[in-house]
Amino acid sequence: MVYKGMLKDGTLFAAKVFNVQLEGAFKSFDTEREMLRNLRHRNLTKVITSCSYLDFRALVLEYMPDGTLEKWLYSYNLFLDMLQRIYIMIDVASAMDYLHSGYSTPVVHCDLKPSYVLLDQEMVGHVSDFGIAKLLGAGDAFVQTRTIATIGYITPEYGQDGIVSTSCDVYSFGILMMETFTRMRPSDEMFTGDLSIRQWVSDSFPSGIHKVVDANLVQPGDEKPNTKMQCMLSIVELALSCTVVIPDARINMEDALSALKKIKLQIVNSRH
Repeated sequence: MVYKGMLKDGTLFAAKVFNVQLEGAFKSFDTEREMLRNLRHRNLTKVITSCSYLDFRALVLEYMPDGTLEKWLYSYNLFLDMLQRIYIMIDVASAMDYLHSGYSTPVVHCDLKPSYVLLDQEMVGHVSDFGIAKLLGAGDAFVQTRTIATIGYITPEYGQDGIVSTSCDVYSFGILMMETFTRMRPSDEMFTGDLSIRQWVSDSFPSGIHKVVDANLVQPGDEKPNTKMQCMLSIVELALSCTVVIPDARINMEDALSALKKIKLQIVNSRH
């Protein structure tokens, strides 16, 4: 449960209180506290302090006034245009690239999804919730875990064998991108049997991409609709390269971030 509060100096904060009745709650608190205490990046949620007393555990976090990416995608009265969505994806990719290669030990978030992407007053994205994150030891390409992340966002090798590596986050990021630009949850009831969000998007690529992208992003009266659709093709192609079934064949976060920045430039330049 997350509560909103205010310090004596007027600073707003978010208090994340852990339900200690749940199995693994103490471990989740310890993991998240240690991770966020040591990690420093503009696109990660900042910890102000933590509270640990008898059977009470809470993290006091920087408050994010614009809520979650999930809220912005699915609230009928809120809207993100294509450039806003790309900026948020760049923010998330920057955070993930830092976790994978900018910190002393690679960190795997393990549970990347829209409800864990928080937006500040400038609509800058911050990755949050490190409760099941894993540190990779020196020279380790992967670790094994029994902790299950959110179905729909996890890789085949994580779901089947509990194998966690940085490429697991890349896969989740690809699914996050698909969801952000289609406004379809990977858990939607239409995705049953062999049909996943990845398969649905892949089947439409490239000629039928207009059938799956969020219709609000490309309107009939838009200026330069061809440029927009070309950017959408690039976004979808990147998302598909993040979600290749074979882990070693996936793109890495550094290259994904670089590709997103190029797509952003295409859109910005097309507006002038």
